[in-house]
Amino acid sequence: MNIRNFSIIAHIDHGKSTLADRLLEITGTVTGDKMKPQLLDSLALERERGITIKLAPVRLNYTLPPKEGRVNAIPYTLNLIDTPGHVDFSYEVSRALAAVEGAVLLVDATQGIQAQTLAHGLAALEQNLLLIPVVNKIDLPNADCENAKKQLIDTFGFSEEEILLVSGKTGQGVDKLLEAIVTKIPPPKQEKDKPFKALIFDSFFDSFKGVVAQVRVMEGTTPKNQEPIVFLGTKASGHVLETGFFTPQLIANSGLSAGEIGYIATGIKEPDLVRVGDTIAADFFPQPLPGYKEVKPMVFVGLFPIDADEYFELKEALAKFRLTDPAFSYVPEHSQALGAGFRCGFLGLLHAEVVQERLSGEFNVDLLATAPSVGYLLNDSPITSPSDLAQGENIKGLKEPWVKLRIFVPQTYIGPVMELVQDKRGKFLDMQHFGVAVEMSYEMPLSEMVSNFYDRLKSVSSGFASLDWELLDYREVDAVRVDILVGGEKVDALSTIVYRPKAEGFGRRMVEKLKEVLPRQNFVIAIQAAIGGTIIARETLSAFRKDVLMHGSKVVGGGDYSRKRKLLEKQKKGKKKMKMVGSVEIPQEAFLSILKS
Repeated sequence: MNIRNFSIIAHIDHGKSTLADRLLEITGTVTGDKMKPQLLDSLALERERGITIKLAPVRLNYTLPPKEGRVNAIPYTLNLIDTPGHVDFSYEVSRALAAVEGAVLLVDATQGIQAQTLAHGLAALEQNLLLIPVVNKIDLPNADCENAKKQLIDTFGFSEEEILLVSGKTGQGVDKLLEAIVTKIPPPKQEKDKPFKALIFDSFFDSFKGVVAQVRVMEGTTPKNQEPIVFLGTKASGHVLETGFFTPQLIANSGLSAGEIGYIATGIKEPDLVRVGDTIAADFFPQPLPGYKEVKPMVFVGLFPIDADEYFELKEALAKFRLTDPAFSYVPEHSQALGAGFRCGFLGLLHAEVVQERLSGEFNVDLLATAPSVGYLLNDSPITSPSDLAQGENIKGLKEPWVKLRIFVPQTYIGPVMELVQDKRGKFLDMQHFGVAVEMSYEMPLSEMVSNFYDRLKSVSSGFASLDWELLDYREVDAVRVDILVGGEKVDALSTIVYRPKAEGFGRRMVEKLKEVLPRQNFVIAIQAAIGGTIIARETLSAFRKDVLMHGSKVVGGGDYSRKRKLLEKQKKGKKKMKMVGSVEIPQEAFLSILKS
């Protein structure tokens, strides 16, 4: 078989999924009546937000047409893996790149090279993949193809003849791109005579087939149905229930051979036994494949069930969800205010937000989330939750994570961006010019980045700035734990570790925000921020009595009882999203207020 395996990589919103649509359409993989925009974005959340969250594999059948010097048409099997563009989902991209031999590097003709264009492009070059440079959106009236081409030449060293011009929307130039894919990207090694070995790059859970592993077969051929398979990393074993490929629906076949991308239904019902990056083989003797670099979570959020009886349902949902997102991690945690739950690790704020929405939407789990925090080190011991840190102001040996930021921005916004980063304790490193845009490099504490840095960066740059970041090291910090007291009782889920010079201002903003979101009770409530035994800010929530059966000064009494029942049910539904701290009910908005304040 003439096989080509490739990915599409680009910055967010540069048109990866739209180009993938045209490839599906032109190759006849999806018929016109079943075609819809961003077809490979199958998650409801992806379609709602208009971004790609998950990598998506699909098999295309393409025939290279005859031309001068080539008499016969040649059929090819193309395995495409579409990838996300946001920095929080870069682990999805790295897994896709390990399963292919080449990548289409896409640049928006109206925006040029952005942060993730550079990050993903360099990651692909590190894995020795062949890059095909493509300028997309050439049909737009404000397209600046010459500038985009110049940036690709200056940044990656491409020649002008290599760069293809396409429109993912209209299909212009896509036929030339398909031809470049089959003629330039090298074929995979098809070592079918060796013992079976496959790399798991993704997986999901099916209630009938168990864990379904998405694999790139590196050597040999998959065992026949019902024959045993083993997982070299976890030492687990299963059986081949079914093999097949993606169109993008699952299509069963008689087996997969070296060089192919597809799926293996394992029959395993315990999600933890099948891990991304593990090697599937026919027995335990072969050497495992290199797999993937272990990712470390950067942002931590506590997730708790609204109803304590749903703890085990939440635990099961998290185990199944981790199959589809190996960058997500969780450990059990207990909070005095919220009860039993889990401390969950994420790669960034968008990642945390997306996971919470997917858990609610796909697994029907009602969650309460605490404010995001970063992981600290206290005398080289990890601190992932603010409640783990001792109270007081003189904490010795506390270290916080620092990151290296690369910010791409038009030259006109250099001043406001510099001002913003300096306000966030950033340290300037250097600046590089790319035509009308610049790349500014900074060092900055991760805790400053996870507050509202990305929103403010977009605001001061009128939406033009983009950023990429990577962890540098841990450095000493003068920080304290700010506790929030509601009605005299500490709410441990609202405790936050804050840089000490900013602690008082932070505490003041917190209590003001909580006064807005907390429902008034039948008694006066004191809302306080404290460092150790010192109160640094206070607001008072006045008493208020609300009877849902009262409309103005009249009691709802006439007519059928269903009128009263509707109002009481509405109130009951609202109370379900509350947590009791002593005698005060706290809504979910309060736990999100730290993030937004």
